[in-house]
Amino acid sequence: MAKRIVRGVSWFVLFAAGFFALAHATNYSLWINGRTGGGQLGNHADFSYWGPATTNAGVNKKSVNWDGYNHVSDQNYLVRDALDCYCTGQNWCYIAVHSAGNLQIGYSLAMYGGTSRMVKNATPNSQGQCGNLNGSSQTGWNIKWVDVSGGAAGGSELADAGDWALDEPLVSDLKTSTARAMYDHSSTRATWFNMYAGASGTVYSFVLPGQDDEVVAYHSSGGVSGSGNGSFCNPSDWFCNDLTLGTAKNEGGRAKWAYHTVAYRDSTESYNHYTSGNWGGITGRVRADMEANAR
Repeated sequence: MAKRIVRGVSWFVLFAAGFFALAHATNYSLWINGRTGGGQLGNHADFSYWGPATTNAGVNKKSVNWDGYNHVSDQNYLVRDALDCYCTGQNWCYIAVHSAGNLQIGYSLAMYGGTSRMVKNATPNSQGQCGNLNGSSQTGWNIKWVDVSGGAAGGSELADAGDWALDEPLVSDLKTSTARAMYDHSSTRATWFNMYAGASGTVYSFVLPGQDDEVVAYHSSGGVSGSGNGSFCNPSDWFCNDLTLGTAKNEGGRAKWAYHTVAYRDSTESYNHYTSGNWGGITGRVRADMEANAR
């Protein structure tokens, strides 16, 4: 009889331990800004780049602020700190990025996604760094998927043409040839990138080939692979190849990077690049998806 009681207690302890671990698993929504920055570095509650912090933008949303000015490689530690904080151990993350934030998360996964990461306690200090939870480690991060609005991982011809200040370190990263050679864009550690491509364009965006959102062209926001940029448009437009939805090759045969899918193509030419301090432009489509599906 005593053995049966002890065995029952043992199973209860194991069950309780398992329940306790599951009960403390938490999902987070991380938002990574683009060029110009705006949020306080290390302050994951500062959403000034995006819009009102009270806006629903996914479960347990956090703003991963980097300065949006210096080289991606120099600022990437801030992104890795946030990924370590919220996307290790029992915790999982949904990621949303805008513009050059696409370079930041792509760089993180390609360059550091196969490295050993300490499991953190999800309680950041003022620098945005979290303490070790229990001394354990893991390889890479727990990421469910990445939503990308106006992604600049393929670079922008505005940087090529000198439309931005050439002494700004990030501008040199955003040149199309540099951005595409910065890391292996297909090395996402099997994490899917859902691309949202805007196409409102404007009169001064003639330097951008094909369809564009005033800052990046479809070849970048649509995740089109290769070392060159290329001209891609909506199906109704002539004189350039169609950017296809999903993972299918684009008209003309150019493929998308591995684990990249076009989730939204702005066929009505309604969305520009800018958040405008109110979750605006093509970011509005990503925010709606995060609200609905990042749970």
